[in-house]
Amino acid sequence: MENATLKLRGMSCASCARSIEDAISSVPGVNECSVNFGAERATVDYDPRKTDLQAIKDAVDAAGYSAYPLQKQNLMAGEDDEEKRDRQKESRNLLRKVTIGGIISTVLAIGSLPMMTGLHLPFIPTWLHNPWLQLVLTTPVQFWCGRSFYVNTWKAFKRHAATMDTLIASGTSAAYFYSLFVTLFPNFFISQGLIPDVYYETAAIVITLILLGRLFENRAKGQTSEAIRNLIGLQAKTARLIRNGREIDVPIEEVEIGDVVLVRPGEKIPVDGEVVNGTSTVDEAMVTGESIPVKKQPGDEVIGATINKTGSFKFRATRVGKDTVLAQIVQLVQQAQGSKAPIQRLADQVTGWFVPATIAIAILTFIIWYNIMGNVTLALTTTVGVLIIACPCALGLATPTSVMVSTGKGAENGILIKGAESLEIAHKIQTIVLDKTGTITQGKPTVTDFLTVDGTLNSNEIKLIQLAASVERNSEHPLAEAVVRYAQSQEVPLADVRNFEAVAGSGVQGIVSNHLVQIGTQHWMEELSINTQALQQDKERLEYLGKTAVWLAVDGEIKGVMGISDAIKPTSTQAVKALQKLGLEVVMLTGDNRRTAESIAREVGIKRVLAEVRPDRKAVAIKLLQAEQYNSRGAGAIANPKSKIQNPKSKIVAMVGDGINDAPALA
Repeated sequence: MENATLKLRGMSCASCARSIEDAISSVPGVNECSVNFGAERATVDYDPRKTDLQAIKDAVDAAGYSAYPLQKQNLMAGEDDEEKRDRQKESRNLLRKVTIGGIISTVLAIGSLPMMTGLHLPFIPTWLHNPWLQLVLTTPVQFWCGRSFYVNTWKAFKRHAATMDTLIASGTSAAYFYSLFVTLFPNFFISQGLIPDVYYETAAIVITLILLGRLFENRAKGQTSEAIRNLIGLQAKTARLIRNGREIDVPIEEVEIGDVVLVRPGEKIPVDGEVVNGTSTVDEAMVTGESIPVKKQPGDEVIGATINKTGSFKFRATRVGKDTVLAQIVQLVQQAQGSKAPIQRLADQVTGWFVPATIAIAILTFIIWYNIMGNVTLALTTTVGVLIIACPCALGLATPTSVMVSTGKGAENGILIKGAESLEIAHKIQTIVLDKTGTITQGKPTVTDFLTVDGTLNSNEIKLIQLAASVERNSEHPLAEAVVRYAQSQEVPLADVRNFEAVAGSGVQGIVSNHLVQIGTQHWMEELSINTQALQQDKERLEYLGKTAVWLAVDGEIKGVMGISDAIKPTSTQAVKALQKLGLEVVMLTGDNRRTAESIAREVGIKRVLAEVRPDRKAVAIKLLQAEQYNSRGAGAIANPKSKIQNPKSKIVAMVGDGINDAPALA
């Protein structure tokens, strides 16, 4: 079996996606097909011995749509510039039609108020309800604004199918042509004892509202593509290769497995690989969630799109293109976006019979009324009523509007809501999973403890903070930035530094106010023969709490130790308690080390911790939590798929995260 992704054009509603799925699935050799209406893509598993992409493409064309295969390298491209221009052009066209349709619909609705209410409304001129004026106003809305409904209905008819467009075109056409007949032959209706009312405003308003829904939908699709585009934007554009002893810059697409790549401080690592020469620290928060940069030396793995912080190094490329960690994250997000919620599958099934059933009911209505009353006009009126009422105004407007309003209110409160499905099931949530870095914590290293040998008497601590921050100001290391920020928060002025030196992987030193100041690791202090015994217990306690311990020595003597960690947000404990009060199980999920994760969990009151989980495993962890089923006592357990559980109830899980590393789990 082979797998292919097709870009689709011409879909207008969920039933179009169903039609394309049916068309592709009917091709001999196609094993499985899933169409994502939002992303306008189809994922197809097929047997290349029985069929090929051209046959699949021809089946889509025959169904009245168009498709073209996306090459493997383009799967990381999200939405290209041409597609973006087409979408923006379509949005402008829809906005123009909605604006014109809206103005005309408003005039028609005001003119029809006396007829609809049965009241004499003197403030509305009688000429506004003139049938000929309403005919002139409605015609451009019916055939220009509503042109796409007729085009799509004809396409569906040619393949012996019916879509929502069929219903919209049938309903509005019935209202329009019935009104046209009344306008041309009013005496015929009077002779039948009926009032010659027209329903032009119904046709115009329905078309305008449906187009407004399409406008919202089109913008939502653009945002979906933009999310993927932002993911892609994380990767470097070029790589600096070492070939034949020379440095050359090449586009990232030209990097091959085995190439040696040079990375300098501050640059993004272009692809995945293994360090072969040099040492540095790398900010891997984007992938692992670890807030403090990780030391890298020969033999260590580096990940594409992470940021090199301090030193230069060379690495050998081991994974490129679609095999890199970032590419796999993008692919996971695309797969999640393409998967269908149960309610969506139900909607697909409903659209399959809803339109034909509605048309059948309308025809049956005509037959029954004609047989009972013997009045063709009354039978026609009731038939039009069925088509108009069944015309999916709610699907076209109410759903997008409610989503727009609720997501807008959420945004006002700092909450981004992905879509209607999320809103639909939010009240059923049983477990809420919180990422650590940037969600529970602030997402950047912070000095949380500053312990000194001589205590805080005689402004001793202020003096030591000044010495430490003055030296660290010359370093680019994130831990150094944390020390400088700490001094600024204490309003401690910084002094000038002479003979500054950064010792790779160990620490920094310099002369401040004629004092030699050295700041660094335990190992470096031991190399310098500096005795750290005075604060050794404090250092061990800091490390037990998951903090990074940094020593401060002045003139060859230990004077203090700093605890640096990713500080907890002031509101996190309160938020966790509020969630638990709602009866939710709160779980922490992080790529950080277990000791740090459990320490932070204890502080905020979280009892269950999933630590050291890589991005590609985070999505698996969410699936495992979703698969947990409650027994009669309410205790959670991972359910064995082969075991028989009475009344199984899968958990509804919510995920809270802030970083790209959380994207697959969030999706």
